[in-house]
Amino acid sequence: MAFQSLLIESKGRIQFITINREPKLNALNRSLLDELHTAFYEAFNNPNISGIIITGAGSKAFVAGADISEFSDSGKAAAAEMARYGQVNVFDFIENGKKPVIAAINGFALGGGLELAMACHIRIAADSAKMGLPEVTLGLIPGYGGTQRLAQLVGKGKAMEMIMTADMITAADAFQFGLVNHVVSQDELMAKSVEILSKILLRAPLAIASAITAVNAGFKDGVSGFEVEISEFSACFKTLDFREGVSAFLEKRKPDFKGE
Repeated sequence: MAFQSLLIESKGRIQFITINREPKLNALNRSLLDELHTAFYEAFNNPNISGIIITGAGSKAFVAGADISEFSDSGKAAAAEMARYGQVNVFDFIENGKKPVIAAINGFALGGGLELAMACHIRIAADSAKMGLPEVTLGLIPGYGGTQRLAQLVGKGKAMEMIMTADMITAADAFQFGLVNHVVSQDELMAKSVEILSKILLRAPLAIASAITAVNAGFKDGVSGFEVEISEFSACFKTLDFREGVSAFLEKRKPDFKGE
């Protein structure tokens, strides 16, 4: 598919997805959400791709929020449909994907941009990045999972403070709060993202997918994360990767996982 607002590049087993609306600070709109769903669907289902890194074009913004002009006149029903569409087709879709996704936060990650980063499995920020959920300054609250994922990552009290004050925080503060995993210089951002993802890709792909499922289960209402963990743990025993991993350990060699 030819994308209007995304740049897609594959290097080895890693796919790079760049949001390419730099004049708009890479702001989200409906067509971009559609493209993100398609891009991630294709990456998750491409056997030649094992992990994804998403970033924003330029150095100013990862995603500086949603395109306000697109929903300024929306009514209640339309707003609910818009939020549900984004949640199901993009944010939840990324979070529950079976391949690791790293957000390389190169600049402002505000509103829907921070929500997009939080839907990814790992976040790495440039030291110049700024993050926040400013929706209450517009008479709104976050609508793409921000109230839920921020509290999961930084705790209820800090999430309440960030959402209700609408203050931006620095990358250093985001690291201190547990919102991002690493902070590096802008020049080192992609290299660090590739370094971490490359290390993940040395591990058993089916086990990585099971780990994503099990960790996510602990944050879902009505789901026992412990039971999901048991199920995923036992399922690993029937994989060829498990046999290869054990054989490699006993033979004191590096494993050659096939994702089978």
